[in-house]
Amino acid sequence: MDYIFSIIFGFVQGLTEFIPVSSSGHLVILHKLVNFEFADSLSFDVVLHAGTLLALIIYFYKDIIRYLKAFFNSFKNFDFKNYPDQKIAWFIIAATIPAVIFGYLLEDQIESAFRSPLLVALMLIFVGLLFIIFEKVFQKIKNLDEISFGSSVVIGFFQVLALIPGVSRSGITITTGLLLGLTRTAAARFSFLLSIPAIILTGILLGMDLAESANSIHWRSFIIGAVCSGVFAYVCIRLFLSLIQRVGMMVFVVYRLVLGVFLFYLFL
Repeated sequence: MDYIFSIIFGFVQGLTEFIPVSSSGHLVILHKLVNFEFADSLSFDVVLHAGTLLALIIYFYKDIIRYLKAFFNSFKNFDFKNYPDQKIAWFIIAATIPAVIFGYLLEDQIESAFRSPLLVALMLIFVGLLFIIFEKVFQKIKNLDEISFGSSVVIGFFQVLALIPGVSRSGITITTGLLLGLTRTAAARFSFLLSIPAIILTGILLGMDLAESANSIHWRSFIIGAVCSGVFAYVCIRLFLSLIQRVGMMVFVVYRLVLGVFLFYLFL
């Protein structure tokens, strides 16, 4: 039965990490509903995120290599105007800094107060309503290489809100990109690239607790969860990037609102 729960958790994490419905929110709800003794802390969530991180790296490995080369080349020939890859590489770093700072400062809240089902329900509804405004009101005309330093930092600060389960890292960063004029595809790609250092650093921060409890961990269940998470995440990335420009955000808004209302009913 534990292995079945590992597959379920991995499926949910992989399916929801990169679409704007909040994977952390879904995991909080699963922890409340499922009596899974190996998943009663953040350590299991860290392993599941490692699976989605691997999927992200595999899918974007060409982009990662290109931007890493541009980053190191910028120390020899710093030129944002003629080498937009340099600009994007540095802007990803700049946009990551706010999440690093606030993630460190709010570590205790992330592990306790932020893992409330009612808070998840509230954030699902509130941020879903923001999606409607950002999707409908603002123009979406800029490609990724047209992003500015200011825009990347704004996206980075909005990413901080994703520390609260129910917000959704991909959702809040994509909609902020739309607010700043990026096309849906450009906003989604920047969001996914930005999530790589964010997931790595979050994993390091929370993984310290995992290392301390390594002797009591049921590693087989953890590995099954991580593998399932990675497989489903890879499929989700491919589908989402191919559909986002045509479908938009409204289908996810409807899902968030329905789920949020249901959770209020369930836990109140």
